[in-house]
Amino acid sequence: MQRRMFMNLTASAATALAFHPLSLSAKSSQKNLTTYLDPAVEVVDPRFAKYKVGNAAVERLYTGTRWAEGPVWFGDGRYLLFSDIPNNRMLRWLEDTGEVSVFRSPSNYSNGNFRDRQGRLLTCEHDSRRLTRTEHDGSITVLMDNYQGKKLNAPNDLAVHSDGAVWFTDPGYGIMSNYEGHKASFELPAVVYRLDPKTRDVTVVATDMDKPNGICFSPDEKLLYIVDTGAPKHPKDPHQIRVYDVADGVRLKNGRMFVDMSPGNSDGIRCDVDGNVWSAAGWGPENYNGVHVFAPDGTLIGKIHLPETCANLCFGGAKKNRLFMAASQSLYAVYVGTEGAQTP
Repeated sequence: MQRRMFMNLTASAATALAFHPLSLSAKSSQKNLTTYLDPAVEVVDPRFAKYKVGNAAVERLYTGTRWAEGPVWFGDGRYLLFSDIPNNRMLRWLEDTGEVSVFRSPSNYSNGNFRDRQGRLLTCEHDSRRLTRTEHDGSITVLMDNYQGKKLNAPNDLAVHSDGAVWFTDPGYGIMSNYEGHKASFELPAVVYRLDPKTRDVTVVATDMDKPNGICFSPDEKLLYIVDTGAPKHPKDPHQIRVYDVADGVRLKNGRMFVDMSPGNSDGIRCDVDGNVWSAAGWGPENYNGVHVFAPDGTLIGKIHLPETCANLCFGGAKKNRLFMAASQSLYAVYVGTEGAQTP
């Protein structure tokens, strides 16, 4: 019953969950015919060939955001939630109808979203500078908003370990301007935290990045990938996705560069069940925007080209084989020949 209540989103002043239809993806004006095989899905290395579905094309599901971020799939409700940061709202896309509606407004300039092992929504909020959990009845629990008595910068993205701990990045983009939050002074360095929601114990697990951003575990949780979107100190310094060994499930060691995203950069990342890293891509030359896919050894094996800078992504659909991509002003999707490693 509690899950049903959350899926139906019982109205409450605390959560402001009012649904206002915005768009139907079935509108012909938003559809462009694509000849199969879709050239937007590029096989760079033969290992990617099995992940390209021959009669599936990249689809634009919605346009109307200012900076789309944080997609998260709710299979039990057959919908996707995603953030529209500058518009201070979260949107919901329905799989059965393609309708997009307002899920939460204001959203405290929400950014990254994820689900815990109980299926509850976890959200990084820029404006309130906190990490929250939406309970099954729609109420909101604040999991963390400070560290050692100082305000968090602006939590950005997160991943959940099988032990329930929430690992999240805090680069502070939400306090660097009034566009994605409100301008304020940094009280803490930009680091990565591990939070145990049961005990509320918090540890700093990574301090070696300028702006830690996207984050995800490998399928076996032995590795943690983190994107550093900070400006390089020197012109030839790499734009890194870093990887760490996860020790005892609670700390990181042996941090090293996984891939260099130069001449562009990454943002959000996700792993599939084979351990490949699917990385949002943008801020580079022509034909760079979209998703870059890396094998576990760091080799670029495939690309999904988009006309807009991609900020974040997630796997979803009934079989977890549909890749959803939040890209600037739009939401895109494509079916692929693998499944996401996330739970649920």
